[in-house]
Amino acid sequence: MIILDTDILIEIFDRKSRKGDEALKLVLESGENIGITSINLHEVLYGLQKYAKPVKEVLQLPVVNYTKKDANLSAKIELDAERMGTPIRRTDAMIAAITINNGASLYTLDLKHFQPIKALSLKLFP
Repeated sequence: MIILDTDILIEIFDRKSRKGDEALKLVLESGENIGITSINLHEVLYGLQKYAKPVKEVLQLPVVNYTKKDANLSAKIELDAERMGTPIRRTDAMIAAITINNGASLYTLDLKHFQPIKALSLKLFP
């Protein structure tokens, strides 16, 4: 399974983004199941409703919900990152936990947000 990070979704929904076109092509060619987390859904809907017209395509993507197991792991991830001197955003820890607990890979454009999380399988786009 592939979890799409918010930055990938933004690029894909930007009809003028070559990077988004390339990302979508790579994701579709992977042949894997594709989804987003409930956290990513919130971030994208917030941005769309604040700055643009809502895009109903985002609501058609499968959503992997945030569970108690994810909450436990994300708290550990956030604390471990702080202790290592590389704090990460809480929402990024939550997205990472959902991805790890579902045995998925996270597709993102921003390595620095997730690099401190060694257990996370990252897929980066050029």
